[in-house]
Amino acid sequence: MITSHRGTLTYETHFAQPGSLALLVLNAIGAIVYVFRASPSWAIPEERGLVPTTGEPFIWFLGILPVVTVFFVLNLIWGTLILAHRRWRSGRFWLLAALCWLVAAWIDFAHH
Repeated sequence: MITSHRGTLTYETHFAQPGSLALLVLNAIGAIVYVFRASPSWAIPEERGLVPTTGEPFIWFLGILPVVTVFFVLNLIWGTLILAHRRWRSGRFWLLAALCWLVAAWIDFAHH
């Protein structure tokens, strides 16, 4: 889209903020890593409905804790910067990153 800003023409796209796009891609990769790290604690289909192993939730938690912690802090900082600098276009990428994490959590919990 070409816009005029005080007599000058500028060219804007939805990908005009490479930092936001890079953070979105990083979050997508992080969500995939989360799913892979959570997968060892998934229920075996043949054993679904049986009494779970007592240590299984701890294995799941220890597997995902580093990934979730890093991306929680990263996304908290990213969201704070969006609000502080009023970069609403970056907010769209931030919301897409949140959607990536929701899909990853849905995949994980669907297998427990």
